[in-house]
Amino acid sequence: MRFWDTSAIVPLVLAEPESRRVKDLHRSDPVLLVWWGTAAECVSAIARPERAGESIGDAFERLDTLARTWVEVEASAAVRRAATRMLRTHPLTAAGALQLAAATVAAEDSTSSLPFVTFDRRLAEAADKEGFRVLGR
Repeated sequence: MRFWDTSAIVPLVLAEPESRRVKDLHRSDPVLLVWWGTAAECVSAIARPERAGESIGDAFERLDTLARTWVEVEASAAVRRAATRMLRTHPLTAAGALQLAAATVAAEDSTSSLPFVTFDRRLAEAADKEGFRVLGR
């Protein structure tokens, strides 16, 4: 199992430069562990090109299919505490800090045991510093 940041899930449902790479990662380990806010972040990422008039194909349906099978790290006081620490330690957005905090809680603080998939450069750097093996970048 791997923790998947939104930046790595969107290329699974929309054609992007990273799509081939993440599809290979997904095929080799199809269980996605995600933050509880991932679905909303993905909808936001898909809706942007849709609002701009670009074709998104059946991206929302593909997202729904993935969401039915992924495992979510729920919102909790532990995730909030970890996110607060992440924000004071790393140059992350609140959403990025919550992603990293959720992965840390899921790994039960043994971050080297849980690969972290992301294409967000700042999040990748922070995850690396927190001890995760970062895939994707």
